[in-house]
Amino acid sequence: MSNEKDANDPPTEDPEEPDESGVGTPDSTGNGEDARDDGARAPADDGVDAPDGAGDPTSEEESVADEPAEPDEVWDDGVVVDEPESDGAGTGPEEANGATPEGVTEANEGGGIDELGSSVEVEGAEIEEDPDEDDLLGGLKIDTTAELEIPDRLVDQVIGQEHARDVIIKAAKQRRHVMMIGSPGTGKSMLAKAMSELLPKEELQDVLVYHNPDDGNKPKVRTVPAGKGDQIVDAHREEARKRNQMRSLLMWIIIAVVLGYALIIVGQILVGIIAAGVVYLVFRYLNRGSDAMIPNLLVNNGDTKTAPFRDATGAHAGALLGDVRHDPFQSGGMETPSHDRVEAGAIHKANKGVLFVDEINTLDIRSQQHLMTAIQEGEFSITGQSERSSGAMVQTEPVPTDFVMIAAGNLDAMENMHPALRSRIKGYGYEVYMEDTIEDTPEMRRKYVRFIAQEVAKDGRLPEFSADAIEEVILEAKRRSGRKGHLTLLFRNLGGLVRVAGDIARGEDAELTTRDHVLQAKGRSRSIEQQLADDFIERRKDYELQVSDGYVVGRVNGLAVMGEDSGIMLPVMAEVAPSQGPGEVIATGQLKEMAQESVSNVSAIIKKFSDENISEMDIHIQFVQAGQQGVDGDSASITVATAVISALENVGVDQSLAMTGSLSVRGDVLPVGGVTHKIEAAAKAGCTRVIIPQANEQDVMIEDEYEDMIEVIPVSHISEVLDIALEGETEKDSLVSRLKSITGSTLKEGSVSGPSSPSPQ
Repeated sequence: MSNEKDANDPPTEDPEEPDESGVGTPDSTGNGEDARDDGARAPADDGVDAPDGAGDPTSEEESVADEPAEPDEVWDDGVVVDEPESDGAGTGPEEANGATPEGVTEANEGGGIDELGSSVEVEGAEIEEDPDEDDLLGGLKIDTTAELEIPDRLVDQVIGQEHARDVIIKAAKQRRHVMMIGSPGTGKSMLAKAMSELLPKEELQDVLVYHNPDDGNKPKVRTVPAGKGDQIVDAHREEARKRNQMRSLLMWIIIAVVLGYALIIVGQILVGIIAAGVVYLVFRYLNRGSDAMIPNLLVNNGDTKTAPFRDATGAHAGALLGDVRHDPFQSGGMETPSHDRVEAGAIHKANKGVLFVDEINTLDIRSQQHLMTAIQEGEFSITGQSERSSGAMVQTEPVPTDFVMIAAGNLDAMENMHPALRSRIKGYGYEVYMEDTIEDTPEMRRKYVRFIAQEVAKDGRLPEFSADAIEEVILEAKRRSGRKGHLTLLFRNLGGLVRVAGDIARGEDAELTTRDHVLQAKGRSRSIEQQLADDFIERRKDYELQVSDGYVVGRVNGLAVMGEDSGIMLPVMAEVAPSQGPGEVIATGQLKEMAQESVSNVSAIIKKFSDENISEMDIHIQFVQAGQQGVDGDSASITVATAVISALENVGVDQSLAMTGSLSVRGDVLPVGGVTHKIEAAAKAGCTRVIIPQANEQDVMIEDEYEDMIEVIPVSHISEVLDIALEGETEKDSLVSRLKSITGSTLKEGSVSGPSSPSPQ
């Protein structure tokens, strides 16, 4: 179909007089130019060619005279769609190319996009000029979060993701697509909503679907300015009501005449009743056909003041692409007209706005292909998504889909994402990686204070946070970052801590949420993994599976992490036995690929460092009670090496000691992740000392309660590990000396620094 409304509207004799329905003001120009500019729609296959000069009144008049007219009853609603005033808010060719037309307001009330930046400061409180480095409030002079002002716009509330924030601002200004990849809880959905607030103001559209008298399975589509759709539907309903009233009056007159004739003249009342029944059914059928001509308001933006925002995360094909309801009655005059069964999808409702799809890789390939088509063409026809439904026979004319897409997901999202769809986003937009941590600065600390105030304001039921409670939350943000001098950007989890602390304070009817409430919340808001880890530690104590004193040959207390924020002690045992053939290293405990590789590296070190001929020996390595989840990562490398060397040399290992660290083939101890949680797990298990890589020393931020319980020993080489862990003097000295002489690494010479990004375990 064509969007040229003026070619099909019934002419009006007096443009100054209101139309018959009393809705709208006639205008001979119609909405032809607006429809062409807004949708950039391609002509449909209904025999109506859109004029080449849709924006030129002179050429438009000549073109309309030459083209065949559609049936009048399709658009004959008595409502004239006025052309919007030229206020610079429409979408024209300049905007289609990425330029912003002159006069466009680039953001809604509260400031333009150009006024925004990455340096949104905390307002409403006094700030010290030169704050102390130890001041967790970043120099803010406040007593509670109530003293801070919360920004009105979401884009001003975003914290920490400066690069992503600036990209969203640029993308909103130029109407570009964006893909955001990062960990859950880093603010992807918040940035997507913020973009809908920043999009340039445009003329939103209503979309109507009409019955096609030529082919009922190909409904016609019409776009009109927002708010006109309701008027058009109401006008059609009013007209249908009037026709039905006239037909009802005529029906009762005919029924009365038939009954009178049958009773008075013929004298056969039964024949009269039957004839009256036939007349009634005929008129009811005619009335039903009249009601079926009322258009279906597919997309209604009458009450929408800003750009639409549609979250299509996890949407099935029908919800995303639109659908046609199944009609079990397909004959006998009882069927529902096809245009009345059409349902808009998220891509159609997001027209002129933002379509947000999180976990983009969960969409099936077919839906991703259709989504790519909608992005490329700017329009997409609606058809039934079920092949066995009656809706599969229906296909509408193209419906506008001029949206900006925000695709989001974790790092694995790019693996199952359609390469053409990703190319479409990358070629016409931006790709952004969402950071997990950010540098700890006074400015960022102030923004974290504002984050707590924002969470309290959003919830609406939490007591305000006191200064000491705020400091404790920021300390927890430092701990959860896992890096020295950084703060975590996983705000969803941190917000959960804020809400739990506030709930505890509210349960006590406290006026403020204090530090004590936050400390209680840290215990109550433990993750499932952390609760399981604590339960494992207690059970192992009950069954004496956990040894924390004395010396044992071939047994070492290793450390691992479960999830993201919980540590667990994982014993490793080694045994050496004569081999019936070539010697081999056998490791059990559901080891995954990286853990298997670390065992291979350890075997190379053992062959090099040990005096024993292991070619005729089998070395058995067991990760005790690793569970079904298995062992991933290489952080148990020094644990495995120590256990095997202990078994080969028959030297005991200190059981009050736990350790974690990766190992190079030359014996250098490399950094790993989660050291803070591992140290705390060792302390809970009763160990008094723990070995960690020297490169991870700066990442240690354990709770105060564990500082006096355990000694942290940083090391840089396997020889240092053995020097600390093995029992006795004679055997240990000879083995350590041999290691030093072979590798050329001594405690005095230092060590090779490891990679900057530690292993996840």
